[in-house]
Amino acid sequence: MPVVWLPGEGYFANSYIFGGVLVDAGVTPLALARHADRIESVVLTHTHYDHIAYLKEIKALTGAEVCVHAFDAAGLSGERASLAPMFGARPPMTVPDRILEGGERIGGLEVIHTPGHTPGGISLYSPEERALFCGDIVFPGGSFGRFDFPGGDLDALTGSIDRLAALDVEALYPGHGEPVRTGGIRHIRAAAIAVREMR
Repeated sequence: MPVVWLPGEGYFANSYIFGGVLVDAGVTPLALARHADRIESVVLTHTHYDHIAYLKEIKALTGAEVCVHAFDAAGLSGERASLAPMFGARPPMTVPDRILEGGERIGGLEVIHTPGHTPGGISLYSPEERALFCGDIVFPGGSFGRFDFPGGDLDALTGSIDRLAALDVEALYPGHGEPVRTGGIRHIRAAAIAVREMR
C-alpha cells in the first residue's frame, strides 16, 4: 500500500497517510486537504506539541477518530506533558475517541507500545508492507529520540528500540527527517547500539 509522506515544516513533525490512517497531526489541514476524505483515524505516536499541533483542525476537517495511548492521553490537554509552552502554544484540548494500550490493529497497522521518549509512545507496523512508523523513537542514521523531557526514560527507550530491532523492517517512517524506503532495519539496529553508549 503506498504511503503518503507529508513533511513537517520547521520543527513540526512529519505526518503520513497509510490507507485510511493519518499518523500524527503536526502538518496543517491544507497540507492534507486533498486526502481528507480517505482519513478515518488519526493515530498519534505521542503527544508532544509538534506531533499534535493541528489535531483539532484535522479532526474537524476529516471527522476521523483520534487514537492515542492511555499513558500519553494527558498530553492532549496538559501543557507539561505536551511541551506546548516550549513552542509558544497551547495543547489542542481534544478528547480522544479511542484509548490504546498496544496490541491493537488499526487500518492494517499493528500498535506497538514503545515508551522512552514519552510514557505512552507508540510505533505502528505493517508486517505485510514491512513498514514502520516510529514517531520519535528512532531516526535514520542510527539516532534516537530524546529521553530528558518529562516522562522520558532511557531504560524504556532502550527496550523499545530493541523491540523494534526484532521486526522485519524495510521502510522506516520517522517523526522527523526523510523516510528510508529500503534497509530500514539497519538504521534501527544502529540506534540500538548507539543508545547503549548513553549508559
